[in-house]
Amino acid sequence: MNADVPDVSVERIPASENDEGRDIYYMISTTMHLSPGAPIMKSYDLVNWEIVNYVFDRADISDSFSLRNGQSSYGQGQWASSIRYHDGKWYVAFNTNNLGGSYLYVTEDIDNGSWERIALGRAFHDPSLFFDVDGTPYIFYGSGSTSAVKLSSDMKTVVAEYPQILRTSDYPGASFIGGLFEGAQVQYIDGKYYIVIITWPSGQGRQVALFRSDELLGRYATADGSNPYEAKGVLNSNGFAQGSLVPIAGENGTTDWSGMFFRDTFPIGRIPALIPATWSDGWPTFGNNGAVPVNGAFAKPIELSPEEELYERQKSIVVSDDFDNDAPHRAYMDEDWQIPAAPDIDESLVGVELFANPGFEDGTTGWIVNDTATLTSSTDAASGASSVQVTGRTTTGSGPAQDVSGKVQHNVTYDISAKVKYENPNSPATKQFIATARYGSSTFTNLASVTATRGQWATISGSFTVPASQSLSSMRIFIETPWTSTPSTAPDTHLMDFKVDDVSLKGRPVSVEAPHPDEIAPNGSRLALPWEWNHAPDNRYWSLTDRDGWLRLTTGKVLTGNMKHLKLANDDEAAYLEEARNTLSQRTFGPRQSAETKLEISGMKDGDVAGLAAYNRGFSYVAVKRVGGVNTVGVVNRTQPFTTAIDQAAIESFLPGTTASLGSATEVHLKADLDFANPVGQLWTTFYYSLDGITWQQLGNRVGPQTLDGTLTHFMGHRVGLFNYATQQAGGHVDFDHYLLSDTLTSQNLPLDESDLEAAIAHAGTLDEADYPAEEWTELEEMLADAEAAAAATLGTQNQIDAPERALSLQLARLGVLEEADPSLEVSVTAQTRCVAGKVVLTAQATNDDDVPVTLKLSTAFGSKALAPLAPGKTVAHAFSSRQASVPADEIAVEASATVGGEMVTFPLEAEYAARSCG
Repeated sequence: MNADVPDVSVERIPASENDEGRDIYYMISTTMHLSPGAPIMKSYDLVNWEIVNYVFDRADISDSFSLRNGQSSYGQGQWASSIRYHDGKWYVAFNTNNLGGSYLYVTEDIDNGSWERIALGRAFHDPSLFFDVDGTPYIFYGSGSTSAVKLSSDMKTVVAEYPQILRTSDYPGASFIGGLFEGAQVQYIDGKYYIVIITWPSGQGRQVALFRSDELLGRYATADGSNPYEAKGVLNSNGFAQGSLVPIAGENGTTDWSGMFFRDTFPIGRIPALIPATWSDGWPTFGNNGAVPVNGAFAKPIELSPEEELYERQKSIVVSDDFDNDAPHRAYMDEDWQIPAAPDIDESLVGVELFANPGFEDGTTGWIVNDTATLTSSTDAASGASSVQVTGRTTTGSGPAQDVSGKVQHNVTYDISAKVKYENPNSPATKQFIATARYGSSTFTNLASVTATRGQWATISGSFTVPASQSLSSMRIFIETPWTSTPSTAPDTHLMDFKVDDVSLKGRPVSVEAPHPDEIAPNGSRLALPWEWNHAPDNRYWSLTDRDGWLRLTTGKVLTGNMKHLKLANDDEAAYLEEARNTLSQRTFGPRQSAETKLEISGMKDGDVAGLAAYNRGFSYVAVKRVGGVNTVGVVNRTQPFTTAIDQAAIESFLPGTTASLGSATEVHLKADLDFANPVGQLWTTFYYSLDGITWQQLGNRVGPQTLDGTLTHFMGHRVGLFNYATQQAGGHVDFDHYLLSDTLTSQNLPLDESDLEAAIAHAGTLDEADYPAEEWTELEEMLADAEAAAAATLGTQNQIDAPERALSLQLARLGVLEEADPSLEVSVTAQTRCVAGKVVLTAQATNDDDVPVTLKLSTAFGSKALAPLAPGKTVAHAFSSRQASVPADEIAVEASATVGGEMVTFPLEAEYAARSCG
């Protein structure tokens, strides 16, 4: 898929365990701050996918996930899920960087069901849920090393810990191990456990390392504590890396395994690829002897019938939309949240620095040592005049600490940061450092981490909320390196000296704007599944029902210009577009894409800005701005570099030469042409407007370049969004009539091509209503009417052709599969007559050429007979006596029945016979 679908995890439900009679695949991905989140994608061939559900509508109702009180979840939120099917239930595990740690969700109906939410109360980086062969559940996780926890049978409690099952230090000299060491996905294949890990060794590209063992828990299961996991680099080509091994049914009941791995392809995003594997001695080689060409192709591993292939190829994870509020209902749309009572908080301890001497300008005053080490003042500082030097460490937890008992409170979100540096030339080129909370003497929780590069200052930053169940009577925060039981065996790796500076701990200000019940309650509108909101929406201010066939976006509040990217060490300011709530978006797709919409703008207020955006932290958009009662359309372009402080109004001012006055017009058509291929690695967008949808004007030259935000504030591909925000007064609204997609750009100077639309209309005209279910036929008639209206209209863009054609073609392909699926059985029946004692005897003979037993019911003018089930490959005959000397020509009616794919199929047959006289 040439779209942003990162951190993929794939699970198969075999044909024998579902009611469709064939293997079905489900895939989940990272969506971070988007809502709904954790999309469930479905496929029958691992190539063509559609979104069928979401795990949640809102990850929570906090300020940060709701763009409330200056908070945001950019670059945070939901990350790196794993999806598993076990014992009739579906499970999803993922981590949130700023929303209370990791969560498990459970459902029995992955396509339509609701999910039970289980808070695990702590963070598991890139969690991989795994059920062992005996059903025991585990979560494998970690960055820099791979650890595991065992869960209770109800999945709600951690009952055992297995730190650092895989350590990079266990594989000295392995050139494919280094840098990143995360994204674990665990599989059990042919009696062995396999763990997929993404690595990024210094000077190399991102790649896949594979580990295998007879023991799931590695050294914890061996008699001598040795590491039984073998390691091998299995894919190092063009950056294809993190992902999942995928089972595929082979011949004679065997199972083949391929890889679903993604590569960074910004600004489109992180794009997955299905890569076949050749297995030898229990290890796979991916692609063509390890090579995977970008934009290349391999043979499909799962072949479908022509009808099924056509139908699957019409499916997509992006969609044009007419906003008719006719999307399928899903349980996530009815999520029920209870708004908590306002917490009792000491506000004098919020919004202030809680660490004493945070910059070490007063030496080590206020600081103690966790475990055993020596703290001394150093003049090598990240800022100011001093830092602290940590030497003589005896454990990985040996580091500077400060007691924060009585300062940290429940119900407050804390932002923590620290700068660290190590210089030992014998230490690894990169090393993870962690800020950890210690409660009492034995409870430890990692709060934030960074992978530092030797000789350079690195910034640990993150946020946390202490669980309500955790006592705060004794709490210290300290800086450490990842735990290992025997650090003294490699002190340069685990016990190196390091410096710390500019440590900070601040509680976020208590919310001023509380969540409103109607903000969260369903509003009767159902969006097509590919749509996601930029953060959780305020349901009071969007609707598909206020005006039939239109999406209404109403401004709920005036933007402040004070929102910051709290994930960043410098708390960089956010732009107006980033602060705006209820921006509705879809993925972009490459190599080129056009998106078109129509706005009704009469409800705008002064200071309102509404339009169509190609956005990330860098963004370009075409919008209508109302100033002093005058509506103007124009283009905005924000590119790197990004500075800590910004002038929001200046950044989002229209570019010279891109504006046009709209006069008294109340409707305007907007079009954005996105080009990711000229050059590759950049996005350049050209914007157009029209007052009638037929005659279009280009607004200036193409704008860009948009590239990856290196700070990873928005660590996702560019998206196309519909937005409306207020800078002066709330309550204005705009209505969007449609969203039309095409992969043809105006700049290609191609004539409008209606051939596919005409072909689809013509094919629809050949179908017989009687051959299809009534509901499906009604949908066809609606889409056919839209397509015929488009074909009869004066058209201005390829979008206006492609959108109705794709909708009609999808429905035609769906009907084609339904027609193919009409019940039939491979049974043949013949009939003949003969004379016996002067009377006609009619004999029917049936042969079962199907592969299932078939029950036959024979009906004649001389009686009926239900036969015993006829086995595959067998023939049976039955005679009927007419008791007449002569009979006219007629036929035997046969009803054949069998169970196919778990369902009863009944199929009618006829067998003619000639007239006969025995006189």
